[in-house]
Amino acid sequence: MKIVITGGAGFLGRRLARALLDRGYAVGRDGERQEITELVLFDLAPNINLSDTRLRYISGDIANPAEMKSLIDEATDSIFHLAAVVSAHAEEDFDLGYRINLDGTRHVLEAGRALPHTPKVVFTSSIASYGGALPDVVTDETAQMPQTSYGISKVMGELLVQDYSRKGFVDGRSLRLPTISVRTGLPNKAASTWASSMIREPLCGKDAICPVSPETKMACMSPSRIITALLHAHDLPAGEFGASRSLLLPGISITAGEMAAAVDRHKGNRRLGHIHWTPDPVIQKIVDGWPKATRSARADRMGFSGDDSLDDIIGAFIEEDLETQMTLYSPPAN
Repeated sequence: MKIVITGGAGFLGRRLARALLDRGYAVGRDGERQEITELVLFDLAPNINLSDTRLRYISGDIANPAEMKSLIDEATDSIFHLAAVVSAHAEEDFDLGYRINLDGTRHVLEAGRALPHTPKVVFTSSIASYGGALPDVVTDETAQMPQTSYGISKVMGELLVQDYSRKGFVDGRSLRLPTISVRTGLPNKAASTWASSMIREPLCGKDAICPVSPETKMACMSPSRIITALLHAHDLPAGEFGASRSLLLPGISITAGEMAAAVDRHKGNRRLGHIHWTPDPVIQKIVDGWPKATRSARADRMGFSGDDSLDDIIGAFIEEDLETQMTLYSPPAN
């Protein structure tokens, strides 16, 4: 079985690849488990180190339709489409955001459509697809009304996946992801990057900047729960999704102030870095337009689950990722 992950060199892409390889199988088009024989990671990065013979890396441009048709060839059974320009960056660079987030998605789906069989496509949408006057908890019944170009492109992507699935070109599934916390790596241009950095950096003894007020709420989900959801969505029969190929994932409501307090609770013997509360009205406006919490009866029925608590999320980061994160700050050996 051949699987392609776009955005494969990114945080989620690498983590998903590791989970797939560790498991060794995925559910194929026939509903049966199939051994993963080839896993292709596609991204912009020029090269990454690979440690598994089943892995192959291809560097390229997702907005180039010819490259997508070469990448997604007749041997491809499934595609996890994770590649995207993140929220604040897409808002800052309108043309780039739509080139990657909309045109790139269309090219992935067109490449899948051209195959002699119907490939599975798992698309990562976002709770940024909601906005405006939102209820305290966003549910399956809440209408999407995005307030950013990033959120709008995600809605467009969902609709494309829906229509290509309706026509039988692909077997698509779109997951609306809450804010992922705690990500490893360094801060990026996502409007939500603070939701990881204000936990991650202090625990590594580094200072962090929080651009929003302590009262700001976010719907969050841990990386491990996201990966479990992506695998589960892929393996479910198409009929489980019913009329809609889009699904809202459950995210717990956490304020920036609660994050800061939780970091202090988990400091142990570590010397914590400081959190600098530095208001950024642009980021605050973007985040204020997003859901504060999400709940999905459909996701519950289909076997998806969220995190239990913020303490569990931070505890998992300390246990699974803190040591790796610390190496990013280690001075080079002489």
